[in-house]
Amino acid sequence: MSDDIEKSFVQQLQANQNIIHKICRLYTNGDDAHKDLFQEITIQLWKAFPKFRGESKFSTWAYRVALNTAITLYRKSTRTVATTEYDNMRHFLKEEDYNYEEEEQIKLMYKAVHQLNDIEKALVFMYLEDKDYQEISETLGISEVNARVKMNRIKGKLKKILNP
Repeated sequence: MSDDIEKSFVQQLQANQNIIHKICRLYTNGDDAHKDLFQEITIQLWKAFPKFRGESKFSTWAYRVALNTAITLYRKSTRTVATTEYDNMRHFLKEEDYNYEEEEQIKLMYKAVHQLNDIEKALVFMYLEDKDYQEISETLGISEVNARVKMNRIKGKLKKILNP
């Protein structure tokens, strides 16, 4: 691949790496699993980048790839997935320190969100990222009305989890 493509990818990934960290936090428990998933998402984004046509925002496309990777890898814990060597790609990204000791409120919310199914987690994540229902529906491949209905149900579910 050309240096321009690599440079463009690195810039886009740098700008959106917090999205990936948040997805990793939603779908993993613990530092090692988080790092493994972050690595795998980065690799999958790099592999898929030549097919990115720019018809949507990079962040929307990255959400979709990251969520699909997370769901595929962690839906079935007994299944192993072949990965690509990360050391060859490490130069792409300066890894930011990610603080796992965040406020107690955030920990409680993540604990509650972990109890949701994969699609519900993705929807909550995007909602908390202030994505509008149109972008949520495009990313998840559901209708806008369906996204709104699901979000209302999820809010009720989270209230019950957080305030039993």
